[in-house]
Amino acid sequence: MLNQSKGAESAGEKAFLEHLIELRDRLLRIVMVLGFVFICLTPFAQDLYNWLSDPLVRNLPEGEKLIAIGVASPFIVPFKLALMVAFLLTLPYTFYQVWGFVAPGLYQHEKKMVTPLLLSSVGLFYVGMAFAYFFVIPMISKAAVAFAPANVNPTPDIATYLDFTVAMFLAFGLSFETPVATILLIRMGIVSVESLAKARPYIIVGAFTIAMFLTPPDVVSQIMMAVPIWLLFEVGLFLGRTVAKKRPDAEAFDADVFGSNALVPAAAVGTASVFQAGEDIESLDPAESSSNSAEHWQDEHYSFKEMDDEFRSLTDEELEAELDKAAKEQAALDEQGRYAAGETIQPSDEPIPPKD
Repeated sequence: MLNQSKGAESAGEKAFLEHLIELRDRLLRIVMVLGFVFICLTPFAQDLYNWLSDPLVRNLPEGEKLIAIGVASPFIVPFKLALMVAFLLTLPYTFYQVWGFVAPGLYQHEKKMVTPLLLSSVGLFYVGMAFAYFFVIPMISKAAVAFAPANVNPTPDIATYLDFTVAMFLAFGLSFETPVATILLIRMGIVSVESLAKARPYIIVGAFTIAMFLTPPDVVSQIMMAVPIWLLFEVGLFLGRTVAKKRPDAEAFDADVFGSNALVPAAAVGTASVFQAGEDIESLDPAESSSNSAEHWQDEHYSFKEMDDEFRSLTDEELEAELDKAAKEQAALDEQGRYAAGETIQPSDEPIPPKD
């Protein structure tokens, strides 16, 4: 027994180390690809920042440019932007490596659900960033310059502008994930389509509240975030209805997860639930199950059937049989313990009488 337990522990440690080695290899691949893309983008760091600052510079007064307050800002900020762009470009590869590490532990129906959601989430994140760059940031920049006081020269710092744009990209990229979150909630059974439809007014108010915290303190950017969140929620609700209709029933789900030896539904066997370990469960007929309703245990198969009839206490013969069985099992355990301790014992088939 001790050898078996040590063997199981060593096998578990070996499997754990193999998972750690695989995780290390995949993280190294992600870092190597990220570093390679960053090195390729380094010569274009200045051009990348000029492209990023173009929506603001076009709205500044003629001849005005951004300023750099920090001593090393003109050098560090463009390279920081190049690193962020490299991370965004390698994001699909990063997700691919994460998927390769997680996928072996998922069931087939989970793989079918996660794959399209993963692809759509990356695409929607990019769409949200594009929406922020082409629509939101130019409008905010134009409004900031137009409403600036006459004695103020609107020339933002390059580091401050980079932080602002990154925050806007993250806010709109995450807000565009609303359909994915809605479909996941419906698919996992956390909420239903009907409950989400009834909660539509609260969700609209919540969208404006989220936009109030994630966007600058102006009405334009708040509306431009809240309205897409609401519309994307409606898209997710529409797709959620399709997912709910195509959702497999309990039998198909169990067959997908556990294989052909899944639990037999209660309606098919006339019982509340059937649990079995060791061998396959045979299909039961409702008439047979009603005639055999007194049978609750099976010694060979160790199966338990919870019947719909009332509880029946064990008879004296059944109780005595259960006690003898428990005594034999206890005797076998005692013999195994003494054998593991090195004692010389004579195996005996005689049951040990239960103690009073």
